[in-house]
Amino acid sequence: MEQKKGEIIKVSGPLVVAKNMEGASIYEVVKISKMGLLGEIIEISDGVASIQVYEETSGIGPGEPVERTGSQLSVDLGPGLMSAIYDGIQRPLKSLFKESGNFITRGINVSALDEEKKWNFVPKVKEKDTVVAGDVIGEVEEMSIYHKIMVPFDIKEGEVVSVKKGEFSINDVVAKIKTKEGKERNLTMVQKWPIRQSRPVKKKMVPSKLLSTGQRVIDSFFPITKGGSGCVPGPFGSGKTVVLHQISKWSDADIIIFIGCGERGNEMTDVLKEFPELKDPRTGKPLLERTVLIANTSNMPVAAREASVYTGITIAEYFRDMGYDVALMADSTSRWAEALREISARLEEMPGEEGYPAYLGSRTASFYERAGYVECLGSKKREGSLTAIGSVSPPGGDLSEPVTQNTLRTVKVFWSLEDRLAYARHFPAINWLNSYSLYLENLKEFFKEKGGEDFAKNREEAMRILNEESRLEEIVRLVGFESLSSRDKLVMETARIIREDFLMQNAFDDVDTYNSFKKQSDMLSMIIEYYKKGLDLLSSGQSIDDVLSLPEKEKIAKAKFVPEKEYEK
Repeated sequence: MEQKKGEIIKVSGPLVVAKNMEGASIYEVVKISKMGLLGEIIEISDGVASIQVYEETSGIGPGEPVERTGSQLSVDLGPGLMSAIYDGIQRPLKSLFKESGNFITRGINVSALDEEKKWNFVPKVKEKDTVVAGDVIGEVEEMSIYHKIMVPFDIKEGEVVSVKKGEFSINDVVAKIKTKEGKERNLTMVQKWPIRQSRPVKKKMVPSKLLSTGQRVIDSFFPITKGGSGCVPGPFGSGKTVVLHQISKWSDADIIIFIGCGERGNEMTDVLKEFPELKDPRTGKPLLERTVLIANTSNMPVAAREASVYTGITIAEYFRDMGYDVALMADSTSRWAEALREISARLEEMPGEEGYPAYLGSRTASFYERAGYVECLGSKKREGSLTAIGSVSPPGGDLSEPVTQNTLRTVKVFWSLEDRLAYARHFPAINWLNSYSLYLENLKEFFKEKGGEDFAKNREEAMRILNEESRLEEIVRLVGFESLSSRDKLVMETARIIREDFLMQNAFDDVDTYNSFKKQSDMLSMIIEYYKKGLDLLSSGQSIDDVLSLPEKEKIAKAKFVPEKEYEK
């Protein structure tokens, strides 16, 4: 029976209100007007539905039809995702350009994945094998990864009736499974998943492996685990995007999902220009081959901006379920929150703090809580991780504003960027006194194994020296450096070495842009050894001038420019 079409009664920017929508459900996708604009029901009462539209609504008015689809907003998951660039609702921008040129035609509908391309499917099961939800039935080699084709989660258990081998498109049947209920299911290489629903896992585990980023201030001082969550707040110009780019480039995650959510288009252009030219230090292949880009920049529809973070994290969960380590970058969640605020205002909801909706905290938490280190579904043990890192752009750098505070209540790593450091050419401009990581205890064994017995002590001593320096700076401002005791002068000099030779890192230097954890550990050890040797010399009667002119200082300054290969020797 054909569903009755709704009728538009009000249009307010990206919000459309329609009547005659009895039987529709929340988050159901609809098509607006004869142009077929894509929308999603976000509120319904007595047959009147409020719909957020993912395209420009100018020219649409009351009386036009609204057609229901009966399904939620979903993404297509299968071979062809790697190195793709999508908009906020998973429309491939390359295909959109071919169809409509530089300007996207409203109502255009293109497939998220290439339906014509043939993939070499290699089966991992055979006939009469028993499989359960999440089991890998075959693999497809896609760029730098093996794309695993899994049993859909709605098939709890079944028997393989047939499985094929060879070249197939994503919609070709590659296997047949007979369920416990006796029904036969045809399996293709593509599956759909609603973006607002997290994908199930067998269990979540305590994250205890470092997500190595190659950035000294992050890995050694404020580390994040594989499966962890973190945020990078900071004012305009403090380097949020560059920090996310650096983590995307050099982290040891298998796959990167980069979401440009409401930021400027030129920042996404930088990613597209740089990543194909840069080589992954582990595989030697272009970094773009392990990256999926979601681009919903500031000139794109507001409603699609709200959906883009869910599109990205659903794709990330899909790769995590294959057993890969996935790192997701959202730049920036402030723009996402602003989209929530605009939609909420048009719905005439009661505003919360600074006009944001009252449910901002729960929405923020529901996004970051989809991160984690998990045991994947399936009969064979398989572990994967999803690390979620979001930048926050508080107006004027005010960290007390709602988006930052709600984010900090959820995430466990806080990298506080300061424009004061950026203006002083100290990059990454992460404030070592305000930032923190709650994963230090989880990583204790990892640090002991990879950094040696003394790494934790050296890190603690370095942090103590930096804190003492901030106290001494007040005295220096009042009475001058020369009034300090010899020991305090050594503390100030050691703190300068930590800041300039360890915490500062040049993203444009081929050697300094990335440091292995072993190199970081040894550099920190050298600095603390210098400090201890200085204390010993002072206690034996040497002058502070002799201590400050020790040749070890020059070696420390040069250490970060020693290439990794030579360093290992």
